[in-house]
Amino acid sequence: MAIKFHKPGLVAYITCGDPDLGISRDVALAAIQAGADVIELGVPFSDPVADGPVIQRASERALKHGTNLPGVLDIAKQIRAQTKAGLIIFSYLNPILQFGLEKFCAAAKEARVDGALVTDLPVEEAGEYLKAMKVHKLAPVFLAAPTSTDERLRDVARHSRGFVYAISRTGITGTRQELAGDARSLVERLRAFTKLPIAVGFGVSTPQQFSEVNTFADAAVVGSAIVQTVEQNPGREAEAVGQFLLKLTGTAQTATAGG
Repeated sequence: MAIKFHKPGLVAYITCGDPDLGISRDVALAAIQAGADVIELGVPFSDPVADGPVIQRASERALKHGTNLPGVLDIAKQIRAQTKAGLIIFSYLNPILQFGLEKFCAAAKEARVDGALVTDLPVEEAGEYLKAMKVHKLAPVFLAAPTSTDERLRDVARHSRGFVYAISRTGITGTRQELAGDARSLVERLRAFTKLPIAVGFGVSTPQQFSEVNTFADAAVVGSAIVQTVEQNPGREAEAVGQFLLKLTGTAQTATAGG
């Protein structure tokens, strides 16, 4: 399965259910209108160890509203009815196991999402998951970190489909004033093992960072900055995210609508 990226490429992450699933759907569609090639639909989780405070707060709010994996799959189906952009379910492993691995893959296929990224599932332990994803023709997306050995990068590249997600630094998610210097070298290392598009995430939040990432990678992943925009703009979440992304990608001056 191939996910198409424009240049400059943009992957947008949202925490589904914050403030509610209907608004999350509208935020996703606004992000696509503003140029996002791929939407990562984040499944809220009670113990988000890889997430910074912005996404943790969003997950807590979404869980209080009863957001769960079936609800996220439902809005994925609604989004797919209106767009051909890439749709990836972004989740920790626990919600998928509670739902049932085979059941999840079947439901994801029925919702016409493209694949999934399970943030705490190492590629070395993903055998059963990979088999189920292959049966349902879904794209598994794995994370590659600057600390990964070449052997691990080779495994990540071999088993990923759609694109590879390169983490620009170790630690938790969150916006940063500048990108870690090893993001570029990580992408260069990955290029030796794959021809898939490579998206760089964990901290991209300014036009300068977005532009910089797109000089050496195929796309930038923007997450915490989008979630924060939702948090800070109650009642106009989708519009605010659309405007933010147009400014981020440098297309605001040529756009006729703000999403």
